[in-house]
Amino acid sequence: MSLAVIVQARMGSRHVEGKILEALGERSAILRCLDRCARIPSAGLVVAAIPDIESDDELAEEILDSGYMLVRGRENDVLSRYAKAAREADCETVMRVNGDSPFIDPEICQRVVDLYAQSGADYAANTMPAAFPDGLDCEVFSARLLARADREAEWARDREQVTPWMRSHPELRTANLTGPGGAVARMRWTIDYPEDFGFCAAIYAELGERAAEVSAAELVALCLRRPDLVAINAMHVDPERTAASETAAIVTEPMSLKLAV
Repeated sequence: MSLAVIVQARMGSRHVEGKILEALGERSAILRCLDRCARIPSAGLVVAAIPDIESDDELAEEILDSGYMLVRGRENDVLSRYAKAAREADCETVMRVNGDSPFIDPEICQRVVDLYAQSGADYAANTMPAAFPDGLDCEVFSARLLARADREAEWARDREQVTPWMRSHPELRTANLTGPGGAVARMRWTIDYPEDFGFCAAIYAELGERAAEVSAAELVALCLRRPDLVAINAMHVDPERTAASETAAIVTEPMSLKLAV
């Protein structure tokens, strides 16, 4: 199974323009995400999929200068951009990650890959329901299914968000790696608002370059010890995210993010 981790990214943002080029320690936020994806054990290739518009040229240069594969496609049709990236990567299997996830966890991503392979599901994720911290989301599906979605999906939501067509199609079997839920699921490690970037920057200020490899379990432990860090972006926690009723056909037991003693 050849796996390409395809990371969608863009300079434009409703809340923080150019957020993913801002520095977290010694590297930009987008490179922190790509670097972590490259550490997923079964990842054969990491690909950045960004819009083919002039305002994203600086982002393209940052990615190419760091040696990662780059594919550019339609700005608002992210589904077609993903399908194009998968074709150019010539992969059998795709993992989808959002570029605003500088703390994406390679071990959790690998567990979703393993669940996909072992369950026989058409689609696997860790978001059905969302019970991990926001910023650890990943999804796995075949390149063939992605190409089918690109051909058949018609609604704007399906094309802008890539996978709703897969998750809701009655013929397709879904699987979910279940997170710990509770207070951990309400932690926010993504970058969408200035306060989100403030949280991520505070983690790098606290841990230095070790933050580049800190595990989700270690970061949970730090957040539980330091509620002042969690408070930096707590006003942007989305209660609808964890309250959503979407559930996969196959669900695992909740994964613990407690550190081993």
